[in-house]
Amino acid sequence: MATTAARRPGVNIFDTSRPIWQWFAIFLIPVMIANVLQSASQTFSAIFLGRLIGVNALAAVSAVFPIIFLLFAFLIGLASGSSVLIGQAFGAKDEHRVKKIAGTMLGATVALGIIVAIVGDLISPSLLTALRTPANIVPQADAYARVIFLVMPIFFPYLAYTTFMRGTGDSQTPLYSLIVSTALTILFTPAFIRGWLGLPQLGVVSAAVAGVIANGTAFIALLFYLARIRHPLRFDAEMARDMLVDWRILWQVVRIGVPTGVQVVMVSLAEIAVISFVNRFGSSATAAYGAVNQVVNYVQFPAISIGITASIFAAQCIGARREDLLRTVVRSAVAMNYVIGGVLIALCYLLAWFILGWFITDPYTLHIAHTLIMITLWSYLLFGNSAVISGVVRGSGDVLVPMLNGIFAIWGVEVPAAYILMHYFGLNGVWMGYPISFVVVLSLQYSYYHFFWKRRIHERIV
Repeated sequence: MATTAARRPGVNIFDTSRPIWQWFAIFLIPVMIANVLQSASQTFSAIFLGRLIGVNALAAVSAVFPIIFLLFAFLIGLASGSSVLIGQAFGAKDEHRVKKIAGTMLGATVALGIIVAIVGDLISPSLLTALRTPANIVPQADAYARVIFLVMPIFFPYLAYTTFMRGTGDSQTPLYSLIVSTALTILFTPAFIRGWLGLPQLGVVSAAVAGVIANGTAFIALLFYLARIRHPLRFDAEMARDMLVDWRILWQVVRIGVPTGVQVVMVSLAEIAVISFVNRFGSSATAAYGAVNQVVNYVQFPAISIGITASIFAAQCIGARREDLLRTVVRSAVAMNYVIGGVLIALCYLLAWFILGWFITDPYTLHIAHTLIMITLWSYLLFGNSAVISGVVRGSGDVLVPMLNGIFAIWGVEVPAAYILMHYFGLNGVWMGYPISFVVVLSLQYSYYHFFWKRRIHERIV
């Protein structure tokens, strides 16, 4: 890269002064902390809503969650595609191409955010009706969803920017911005609920408005910080020019990112299907679903973080023509998944009643949530393992088979199993679909990685 100062906030996996597993850990820890902070922001908002307003407020936000996740789906896919290209360009020491890729995707995400804001606001009531959202929470859920839709033109570029930086090996800077946004969310959510310091009392919308303020402020602070430290991805005149889309780069990103985005869409659609099953059991079940999701995030996001790290390191290895390091990347990632994930899951099992009590005070709803935690949580170790394998494969630009494997595990296994089993075991049957699908997807991803991808890796470089 151009200067030593510009590369300071990142790791260098090709520096032999440390083994790769240590570089992996150095990069991973800020990613994990960032994801924990992101989850903490949502968790505290859920606690404030559930305790300061009531179970219906928590249920209203929980009903919107699958819709919001669906809206992020293609952005997540495109961002992952750009991070692969940025990682390969960074490994090849091509700073101009790094900025060109980032600028193109920044322009595309601004446009996408505007489209989502308009369309989402128009169709919000219809979506909630289609999901069979309990009638007593529809007005609150609709109000919350509309605010979330309107902030997408800000949040989409912000999320994309943090993904770009991780592609260059910089996981520290995104962490700093998330510290700011998390602190502001935790501060403003109860302030708007209670009307502190003369602020309006906004009810369930308080969490969404607090998110707007927090993410907007963090994004502005992030851009100023990048300019001050002269980060390779700082927003300058070159980056502004690059926001005029380079269609060749965009096509490369789409080719890599859309299959990933399609898989995320399928995951989010599956969540919509699942919550439509859950909603049949009433608003208490919906609230329990929301509380369980909060706990699962703390187990799932570290697994996702490890998969992201593995993908970025694989992309950099391939860009630098150091495919000999890939096996070490895989081993390091899988080991960390089982160690970190195992500790978190054990703690959650031991403290399940206590943790769920942060969100739920109603004994009946609490009992439902505890049962669901017991059924599903262990299987996220398998989810993490499959995320590592598919992440490494995607780091080479090979995305089609991992996508097909993931879609089959979700729609060919999870959703049908949940639907069938709920007729035999009630609400518990819905949750049994998760571990069944995780077993299937791990088997499929490992088989492709071991028997096909490893033999063809030298021919699969983007």
